[in-house]
Amino acid sequence: MRPLYRPDPVMPAASYKTYAILQPEETHFRPATCEEAKCGATVNGWKTQVDESTELGQRQAHYIRKVSGRLFYEEHNVEGLTDFLFPAGQQCFAQHRVSLERPALFMVRGGDWRGNPRGERRQHASPDDWVDDFAEHQDRLRTAFERG
Repeated sequence: MRPLYRPDPVMPAASYKTYAILQPEETHFRPATCEEAKCGATVNGWKTQVDESTELGQRQAHYIRKVSGRLFYEEHNVEGLTDFLFPAGQQCFAQHRVSLERPALFMVRGGDWRGNPRGERRQHASPDDWVDDFAEHQDRLRTAFERG
């Protein structure tokens, strides 16, 4: 993964504000079945390839064969790997999540990626309020920049 580019800040963290629209996993999503998540593996079936010459592959194969409770067909391919073929209509191994359709949280906090030294934090009641706050902040920055 490419590292995130951040220009060197010219002011201390306390001089910045961070605007964010959040949908936290723990409050805005819940676990879901393959059907609820419209999982392609459940609709079409899927293949899991395991290298049983490794410890990890042996554990994966054991789980599939003895623990998973899923229907599968097993094939050994020319590369020495084991292909487990799972027919459609059953839960895959992914842990799906679906949205609870809750409104996003429109947050403003002091600081930047380095931290929030003053502990400033505000949640706006509406997206419009957040947009107005952001626009006013940008206008103050532009005015200060123009004044030098």
